[in-house]
Amino acid sequence: MLRSVDYCGLRAVEFSKGDYAALLIPAMGANLIRLADTQRGVEVLHTPAAEEIETFLRRPQIFGLPILFPPNRIADGRYTFEGRTYRYPITIEKERNYHHGILKSQPFQVSKAVETDDEVLVECRYYANAGSDAIFRDFPHEFKCKIVYRLTAEGLEQEVVFTNRSRQRMPIGVGFHTPLRIPFAGGVADDYVLRAAVGEQVELNGRNLPTGRKLPLTEQFAKLRGEGLRVTGCDPIEAGFTLREIEVDGKPYRGAVVENRRTGVRVFYEVDGQTLYWTIWNNGGQVPYCCPEPQSWVTNAPNAADPEAEGFRSVAPGESWSAKYRLYVRS
Repeated sequence: MLRSVDYCGLRAVEFSKGDYAALLIPAMGANLIRLADTQRGVEVLHTPAAEEIETFLRRPQIFGLPILFPPNRIADGRYTFEGRTYRYPITIEKERNYHHGILKSQPFQVSKAVETDDEVLVECRYYANAGSDAIFRDFPHEFKCKIVYRLTAEGLEQEVVFTNRSRQRMPIGVGFHTPLRIPFAGGVADDYVLRAAVGEQVELNGRNLPTGRKLPLTEQFAKLRGEGLRVTGCDPIEAGFTLREIEVDGKPYRGAVVENRRTGVRVFYEVDGQTLYWTIWNNGGQVPYCCPEPQSWVTNAPNAADPEAEGFRSVAPGESWSAKYRLYVRS
């Protein structure tokens, strides 16, 4: 099934394949706000209810699959690359930081929507140029961002592609905020744990910026690599990590897993080699979601002592950068 629908006054694309159902809002950063396994009754993502639409419009990062470009924070809203200084508005006044970018709330266009026997494919595109002042003003590069969703009976694959259409090398740092719903299928918060492919902890200062030090995992966060950590109905969590694969079902795994320990049902969030860091954030711990946020660079990487060592990348004129992610449910 693939169709255009109205969702609380917003134009949406609704699609399904096998036991999976999805809902996409192109005009808000091509955000896929709902993914559900209807057979198991699993709501994978934190989806805005009708009474939360105004919150969604103000803070899209706490719903669905919001894109972060750049991911997390930029100290003082500025950095320098190849002799050019990029300046962004301060969005967290108490920290004097810019955070999350604004691509997450920009209008994308549906450029392709196709259903076959095996999959539904929905492709959305955004073009940044001098006429797109919201982006170009702070990031003066012409570029194309393409987000492609492929839904099959096995789950969702998401691909994001940035193509540099400008005449200069373009910095590239991408993340997704990804509030996974917990509990996702009944029960209570204590039934659920999060595991994640974390390596070392990224030490943060009082402005939630990396100090440059990588630390061994604390006893608390070591549970992410082992039996799992309770991340909702608990104390606040806001922490950064390097990525190191864990073992899941006897195989190396690069991603995060939320498990209902009572039923054995699991939500998998798999990332590819472009993801090098995580931020894990639970918005105070008393909300029904937690965000394992994949990042291609560490927070504030452009201002690091060695940006490339922290994941900073750039794209040559005419070239592209891409990353893939998968979301699926298993028992």
